Amino acid sequence: MGQLNNFSSIDSNVIKIAAEQFGTPFYLYDENTIVNKCKSLFAMPNAYGITVRYAMKANSTKALLAIIHNQGLKIDASSMNEVRRAHIAGISYEDIILTTQEVPLNREMQALKDMISQGLKYNVCSLQQLYNIGDFAGNINVALAIRIHPGVGSGESATRNTGDKYSCFGIHLSDIEQALVYAKSKSIIFDHVHIHIGSGAAPDIWQNNIDLEMSIIEKYFPDAQVVSFGGGLREARMSNENPADINELGCYAKEKIEQFYQRTSRKLGMEIEPGNYVVANAGYVITSVIDKKKTGNYGLNFLVLDGGMELNARPLLYASQHPFYVISKNGDLLSSEFDEVTTNKFQAVLVGRCCESGDSQCLNAEGLNTPRKVAEPEIGDYIAIGGTGAYCSTMSPMNYNSHVQASEILFTSDHKLIEIRSKQTLEQLIENEV
Repeated sequence: MGQLNNFSSIDSNVIKIAAEQFGTPFYLYDENTIVNKCKSLFAMPNAYGITVRYAMKANSTKALLAIIHNQGLKIDASSMNEVRRAHIAGISYEDIILTTQEVPLNREMQALKDMISQGLKYNVCSLQQLYNIGDFAGNINVALAIRIHPGVGSGESATRNTGDKYSCFGIHLSDIEQALVYAKSKSIIFDHVHIHIGSGAAPDIWQNNIDLEMSIIEKYFPDAQVVSFGGGLREARMSNENPADINELGCYAKEKIEQFYQRTSRKLGMEIEPGNYVVANAGYVITSVIDKKKTGNYGLNFLVLDGGMELNARPLLYASQHPFYVISKNGDLLSSEFDEVTTNKFQAVLVGRCCESGDSQCLNAEGLNTPRKVAEPEIGDYIAIGGTGAYCSTMSPMNYNSHVQASEILFTSDHKLIEIRSKQTLEQLIENEV
């Protein structure tokens, strides 16, 4: 038995027991890690109050939504169906904001109006969205939120930058005055201003976003009561990575909001919407080694797992690295990314079972397999892939090669293993085919 790392209550014996009970592959989540992350966010320094919303696109499983909401977090939804899923999980519309690229029409527009009437906060992200909801919002006298496209952004990769000219999230700065003229004609006010520049942004860029957003509010939005700095708080999955210093970021935001009050006599509430930060390191993909291969004397060692890109596509999409833990069939921790458990390590590439060259957990930025040091396992041993609580179960091509969606297991705060999503069946995979 061995502890995987210093932030999770899951150890190698828990993984052994879960694998024997549920069969690999599956997702395994640690409730204690989620709860601790939620609590840390409310300790973030702030001037006149903080609202923390969970970006549910990171992981939308109902049981996890309930845990997070019970800790006091509200919800940031990215689609109408995410709003519905959150509501099904027992979360009121009043605790949900919808920030979406969708442009609801016809029945979906009526559904949106019904949700707004019941308390949903609608964050308009385009002029077309504003035009479509304008008459309704003006007639029922409901304040809207507005997402601004700042023209600058940052992220851990180009595809996670949501603020520069290569992305189209929000109403661009050049269109603000047009939006305000229209809103005034419909007696609409914007009491909530939002900018999100990207996922995993560097701290200095996050601070620059705070400065920019405060200047935009001061110039254009006299009715604003809440400033949302978005999410994208950097999390550290690997031992050589550093997470965002939320205390430092909070202190900076607090100072700027207080300075804004001194200039304008307006007290703004602060809002953030992390997703990755809350659940990434609470999750593991648990797999079994089903084969071992080598591409000649000058080639690479390959460990073939019974789960790969259909459970975690982040290495394929972003060249992301995740920590690996090798666990024997009897529950011994043979190697860990965070502890030199054994010196008997060899270089290996961890791949899945899909008929796809990109089905690898060891891809670099050029899309090439880069071997990693792990203890050499036997066939049947387990490999846990860490940092997979966010953007894995919600974003992976789970049905490629007709593989079924894996089950999801929760290791509860009282050290019980419970299934929170059942493994998909073949019948469920094809049930909509006609």
